[in-house]
Amino acid sequence: MDDYLAAVPEEARVTLKKLRKTIKAVAPQAIEVISYQVPTYKLHGSLVGFWATKNHCAFCVMSTSVMDAHEDELKPYDTAKATIRFPAGKPLPAALVKRLVKARIEENEAAAQGRRRSAGTAAR
Repeated sequence: MDDYLAAVPEEARVTLKKLRKTIKAVAPQAIEVISYQVPTYKLHGSLVGFWATKNHCAFCVMSTSVMDAHEDELKPYDTAKATIRFPAGKPLPAALVKRLVKARIEENEAAAQGRRRSAGTAAR
């Protein structure tokens, strides 16, 4: 993750470091990995990710249902499926990121519980 951030332009690096700090504050138990060349957090599966391009930064929520549930809050942003794009010099509000990460944690934990129940039923 540090190597990825070191390689992006300064303005994007500052923005993505703020995003990283917010994610880690909400999901301290999540594991940081690089998946498909994207900084990604995993907790009961993929949680969220982020990256920088030449023209913008992006925050991937990895869930269309979470995006749909926060549709009104996301109207000011350029979105596609499960991704929010924003200017490198204008970070996403920390409160919005926290809500989205918390929603993803809840979603992943519910899915993990469902898998554990299914495995318990299959073992009988």
